[in-house]
Amino acid sequence: MSDPDLYSPLLTSDPQSPTHIITIQHPDPEQLYSPSLHRDGADSASHSGFDNPFGFLGSGDFCVPGSTTVNPFKNHTERIEGVYEWVKIVICLPIALIRLVLFVSCLSVGYVATKLALSGWKDRHNPMPRWRSRVMLITRFCSRFILFSFGYHWIKRKGRPAPRTVAPIIVSNHVSYIDPIFYFYELCPTIVASESHDSMPFVGTIIRAMQVIYVNRFSPSSRKHAVNEIKRKGGCDRFPRVLLFPEGTTTNGRAIISFQLGAFIPGYPIQPVVVRYPHVHFDQSWGLISLGKLMFRMFTQFHNFMEVEYLPVIYPHENHKEHAVRFAEKTSHAIASALNVVQTGHSYGDLLLLMKASQSNQNNPSNYLVEMAQVESVFHISTLEAVEFLEKFLSMNPDPSGRVHFDSFLNGLKLRPCALSKKIFKFIDLENNGFINFKQFLCGSAHVMNLPLFRQACELAFAECDTSRSNSVSLQDFQELIRPAIPDMSDEEISDLFDLFDADGNGKVSKDAFILCLRKNPLLISIFSPCLLSNKDLLERW
Repeated sequence: MSDPDLYSPLLTSDPQSPTHIITIQHPDPEQLYSPSLHRDGADSASHSGFDNPFGFLGSGDFCVPGSTTVNPFKNHTERIEGVYEWVKIVICLPIALIRLVLFVSCLSVGYVATKLALSGWKDRHNPMPRWRSRVMLITRFCSRFILFSFGYHWIKRKGRPAPRTVAPIIVSNHVSYIDPIFYFYELCPTIVASESHDSMPFVGTIIRAMQVIYVNRFSPSSRKHAVNEIKRKGGCDRFPRVLLFPEGTTTNGRAIISFQLGAFIPGYPIQPVVVRYPHVHFDQSWGLISLGKLMFRMFTQFHNFMEVEYLPVIYPHENHKEHAVRFAEKTSHAIASALNVVQTGHSYGDLLLLMKASQSNQNNPSNYLVEMAQVESVFHISTLEAVEFLEKFLSMNPDPSGRVHFDSFLNGLKLRPCALSKKIFKFIDLENNGFINFKQFLCGSAHVMNLPLFRQACELAFAECDTSRSNSVSLQDFQELIRPAIPDMSDEEISDLFDLFDADGNGKVSKDAFILCLRKNPLLISIFSPCLLSNKDLLERW
């Protein structure tokens, strides 16, 4: 499995602020989130008049945002096809060996020069001294020969980089690992990159010399620190200009996915840049192709085409005080218009879902793309939580179309057919089709988990189960509590369900384990509804 994020600088937005969807048009919010799914021919996916199994938690209308059919991460030439391409590869094999030698040689020389530039340099907080920067010119010179070795003999440019004093920040779409190599050669900017890049052989050393701004995409404090560093380095002319790939990962160049806001929060003028890789036989985008295979394909092409266009500088409105979201919208619109591509609500989270589905050998992993930026905005669910829900969904053995039917749904939740389980399934099956897809399951689960009374219900359910007040729940306690909800459930079936809560298999479930299980399986809170309904006043005061 490849790592499409290998060279992907990114900065995610603050989790306290909602993720915003950037679109070419500016439709009414009701149009943006109008559901494409409906129940019994209704115009929206509403639960009005439906016997909602989560009504006791205050659950009201629930709908799933509409989706596009675009897969912005798909490489369109994953396999070598056609006589022409095979003949070309055979002819280019001797050339590929020469290119490989050139690549290794240039990388080695550049690495040595970078080590020399970094040797003895302790004050990484301030700009790199001039003599060290001049040594880095050797590495930049080598990077152009690395591009040459990959078949980029000439690169078409349109427009010019704005002076650093005019636009201290550059943002670009991100298609391949070639992008950052080009920008290093062309501009030698400071980049924003994932902390994991620091440990990469050769690459980690070189980006350290670029005075990289590291960020952990899943750490709010790290993201806040990165924003402060962008503001500090962007505002000081002694530092190189700052380069960000606001999509946060690579795409196939046929769409622009949602932008993260790190580049736009400081409020500095920004120059957008677009990269294109025109092709007929070989799509140079990363996709889910392994790095080795992508390098081999590049080595065995006569020539690889690359175009770079510097767009006009975009200024924040009203003396840099414009809201970062609107600023990001203008910039993404400019890039999408220049590329003549659509904008979608996908994000890096969708790539994680795609990779998870691919690792699970699903027939069509793109069935599990949900436009995570939209889902996160509406349901306030994190990427890591979405991946956990995908693991649960895949355990239900979806069919080749990515759909789960009623029996498989029950097996995944360790339930049996009954009136309550049918209500739970119908709650997710918005179209009454008899099957559900992952986006329905994700949105339905997130909806329940984010209900105001959900946390209180979990704690009260545990308190009702813990009859001995031992701060743990036994199988017998569990049996007595859920039988009112599913009276026909056998002892064996209850034991299987209890095993879902008893992750360590010691026969006792602690409060933390109990609540964690319900957070991972929020639909199961309904099996405790009889006891919770009898304590409704207590639940609301909990």
